[in-house]
Amino acid sequence: MSSRTLLLTALAMLAFAGNSILCRLALKATEIDAASFTSVRIVAGAITLPIILRLKDAAQPLTGSWPGALALTTYAAAFSFAYINLDAGSGALLLFGAVQLSMIAWGFYRGERFGVATTAGLALALVGLVALLLPGANTPVLSSALLMLLSGMAWGAYSLMGRGAIDPLATTAGNFLRAVPIALIISVVLISRSQWDTAGVGYAVLSGALTSGVGYAIWYSALRGLKSFQAATVQLSVPILTALAGSLLLGEALTLRLLLSSAAVLGGIAIVLAAKQRSTA
Repeated sequence: MSSRTLLLTALAMLAFAGNSILCRLALKATEIDAASFTSVRIVAGAITLPIILRLKDAAQPLTGSWPGALALTTYAAAFSFAYINLDAGSGALLLFGAVQLSMIAWGFYRGERFGVATTAGLALALVGLVALLLPGANTPVLSSALLMLLSGMAWGAYSLMGRGAIDPLATTAGNFLRAVPIALIISVVLISRSQWDTAGVGYAVLSGALTSGVGYAIWYSALRGLKSFQAATVQLSVPILTALAGSLLLGEALTLRLLLSSAAVLGGIAIVLAAKQRSTA
């Protein structure tokens, strides 16, 4: 794997962790409702990304696709609504479990196969994640659990679509632009539950413009150098990075369990990325 792919992957995971913190702050600590948060988040990305694209290359048209936009909106909306009644541990386990299963299953279908080192690395990363999140997780509400599983599968699909992107920035910008009417329809349908406040809108704008919009474009760039199961595995780092960032930025406890879990997850990911892979395709 090239150093460029490693750098892009690391930047994308940091963006995803930042996005998790912004979403948690908005949906747990402000008055904004899930539908409004999703709409503002997507509109912010749809405004920011074309501007960046024009600054980069004024002649490059927006690309993307309606399936990509639908997967993006499904992920964002289902995540926001599920998060209302899920604690962080349950939500992360359900989300990343669904991402793992969907992306690894697709890779297996396309001929990707695990070696012993890859299997060991993936198992180590999963054990580390479960050790961090499961002890503090509560039994989730069924409807919220199903929404989070849907969110994870939609994100897995969105990530897989990105592997063929010729211009990741143009593709991401096009997907966000197409996602705007879908998100706004959800907000209109649920307008009776609409709630706004300055802090919530601010977090949604930062999430959409920076950690989602720019972060997803970086992720699409990284995906071209990753196999499906590698792309799935590296995302297990997001809850770890989020927890570490919470300790540094939000004053949350930095526990021995967090440190040991972090070492297990990051070590497992390193094994997966370093292992030689075989393919039947």
